[in-house]
Amino acid sequence: MSEVESPRPGEHQPRTNWILIGFLAVAAFFLITEHTAHVLGALPYLILLLCPLLHFFMHRGHGAHGGHGHRRGGIEKEDGK
Repeated sequence: MSEVESPRPGEHQPRTNWILIGFLAVAAFFLITEHTAHVLGALPYLILLLCPLLHFFMHRGHGAHGGHGHRRGGIEKEDGK
């Protein structure tokens, strides 16, 4: 009698992976087709909400220019001394 090896815990058979990929593809298709109107209707508001986030993250580096010979607080900073 030969023993049939079962997969170890955490290992999936390739067929299971393909089934999962197929299920996720079908679910993504239906989510996109059914909710496109909702997403496109909210797009102008999402763009407006994006503006403060862009300002926050893009202006984050201001004031961190020390060490380049720039004036800081009226005192010129020299490199290497």
